[in-house]
Amino acid sequence: MNILIFYASYGGGHLNAAKSIHEYILNHYVDNNMELIDCMKYVNKTVEKVTTAAYREAAKKAPWVWGRIYNDSQKGPLAHISSRSNKIMAIKLLRLLREKKPNLIISTHPFSSQMCSYLKRKGKITAKIATIMTDFAPHDQWLVGSDFTDYFFVANDKMKNYLLSTKIPSNKVFVTGIPLSDRFLQKYDRKEILDTYHLEDGKRNILFFGGGEFGLGKSRTFDIFDSLIQTNEDIQIIAIAGKNEKMKAKFNELVKRNKASKRVKVLSFTNQVPELMSISDLVVTKPGGMTTTESLASGLPMIIINPIPGQEEENAEFLENKGVGIWLKKNDNASEVFNHLFSNPNQLNEMKKNTLLIGHPNATKDICDILLKS
Repeated sequence: MNILIFYASYGGGHLNAAKSIHEYILNHYVDNNMELIDCMKYVNKTVEKVTTAAYREAAKKAPWVWGRIYNDSQKGPLAHISSRSNKIMAIKLLRLLREKKPNLIISTHPFSSQMCSYLKRKGKITAKIATIMTDFAPHDQWLVGSDFTDYFFVANDKMKNYLLSTKIPSNKVFVTGIPLSDRFLQKYDRKEILDTYHLEDGKRNILFFGGGEFGLGKSRTFDIFDSLIQTNEDIQIIAIAGKNEKMKAKFNELVKRNKASKRVKVLSFTNQVPELMSISDLVVTKPGGMTTTESLASGLPMIIINPIPGQEEENAEFLENKGVGIWLKKNDNASEVFNHLFSNPNQLNEMKKNTLLIGHPNATKDICDILLKS
């Protein structure tokens, strides 16, 4: 079978989901020709570069702008402009599709779903189209051209019900969760990991994600981190600053000020997230689709900080409603929230149990089996 997997570089979640599918098919299925392609970069490198940079700047420096774009792109003029531009760019994508002759197209971004469904409606391609929605709330941009999309994979029943309300047939919609690397399903040697990071056994471990590039200049993030360090002497913290050197320096400054170097470890970018989640009891993070998926699959409750307006705020609301996360809002007292949670182990245990109800650790396998065994 010829398979194309499309993503777009607006946030890392679309790429990570695509990579997980690609990796699983390579390891568990034979006789497939498969490629992983950034659809926006392929159709127009200049447009991709400008729009990706605009997304990052809006999310980082003016998140309310991104929230407005996100909401306006559901309905109205902006939605029509987006759909129209994708139709125009689809013509260039057609060259690739004619060359590769895919039997199956898997899309982890609405732009590629729109372009492919448009070409299918015009009779230019006949491939089956599968759309994998990479957040915990629906957005209508994913559904443009839904009549010509064969599969929709969603994170929860609420999303499925929304799709059904738009008249998408139920046999097209599958509640599988968001695909993730099978590294999050592996068993790890707890003592070995603790020793690697010079952490003690028998203490509660908190994994703190600073927010990477979108955490830059977020004084609120530093205040929350400072509050967490001061909350409880019996906790250990692993803080990940990503590639943000300014954030790492500020984290280290706060650790030094609080004389907490023995129980707080600050890391740059790391590929050891599955291992670190395996030893953790709680995650403090922005509610991006992939980090949320990985946390749930690892059975970890969340303290949610700094969601970008739009899909991340919808994710935060969903997680809080399901009892797996606490959304630490702008005017909330972080110290009070942490102290209350850590002094009520029953609440933390209940949150952990709830992750089992909505986490989908086998999402990648389930999606691939539906697509390749049907």
